[in-house]
Amino acid sequence: MPAEIIEHIFQTFKHRKIAVIGDLMIDKYIFGHVSRISPEYPVPVVDVSREDSRLGGAANVAINTHVLGAETLLIGVTGQDAERENLLRLMQEQELDTGMIVADPSRPTTCKTRILSQNHHITRVDYERRHPLDAAIEAQLLGMFREVAPSLDAVVLEDYNKGVLTPSLVEAVITTCKALNVPVLVDPKLKGFFSYSGCTVFKPNLSELAASLGIAVSNDDSEVENACLQLVEKLVVSSLVVTRSEKGMTVYDGKFTHLPAISLDVADVSGAGDTVIALLALGMASDLDLVTSTRIANLAAHTVCQEVGAVPVRPEKLFNACIAHLRNSL
Repeated sequence: MPAEIIEHIFQTFKHRKIAVIGDLMIDKYIFGHVSRISPEYPVPVVDVSREDSRLGGAANVAINTHVLGAETLLIGVTGQDAERENLLRLMQEQELDTGMIVADPSRPTTCKTRILSQNHHITRVDYERRHPLDAAIEAQLLGMFREVAPSLDAVVLEDYNKGVLTPSLVEAVITTCKALNVPVLVDPKLKGFFSYSGCTVFKPNLSELAASLGIAVSNDDSEVENACLQLVEKLVVSSLVVTRSEKGMTVYDGKFTHLPAISLDVADVSGAGDTVIALLALGMASDLDLVTSTRIANLAAHTVCQEVGAVPVRPEKLFNACIAHLRNSL
């Protein structure tokens, strides 16, 4: 594919409007070095060198669409606490609109703290509650969404099973989008897996696909295809993108396309799924076919996997990867 066409695709992203709805979180990182074992308990002692806070979950999806130029609306819930202020500050630093982030005093702002030594994960500490939204907050989110829905080019539902994407909210969003002919893309978790009937693109990973069907699925192409067909029938969805780790991705859009993983050094897979769903949404919003969108998403995921922790895709790095790897395959 000529570079001019790839450039056109990237320019098209800048004229799209995406809404991301789902579980917001802060990813904290404590970096350090282990040189001794604690005399109190047989655990490593990490001498801290630096700390970092980043947007995670649905907020990381929103950053990915935003840095690639799309107008991005983030809709979600935090606690009424200090970490909410931290999350809003991080959003403002990224120039993301904070007007649709609702405070729920019944839960903390979801925060995952990872402790690393020489870029290797030692442990993770989570602050979260997983109970479903109460009816009043759900109605507030849905009301905000319905106000902006007619102006959208795509919607992402980003589920980390923290309680925001209740079955009733999901059904209302999908119903609204169907009436407006707006594509809905879903990044699911196992709980509530079958609440997304009628969405446009469903993106499970291989283990989620197998667990949802209650069967063992190897990473063999034929087994993945059989599982996909079972899921399509059970979920009532026309298109799937299954992420398969070292085997790449499988696309089902009436036929199967298997895309191999890109041969790049992998430092950390955190946030790669967020990047994939963001690029799929941009592609669908830009009227790209699903296979082309997935090829770009595949490259985007592997560029972010070269860095430690959840980071958004770097537009220039992705553009260069597209030039290098997709010229003959898009």
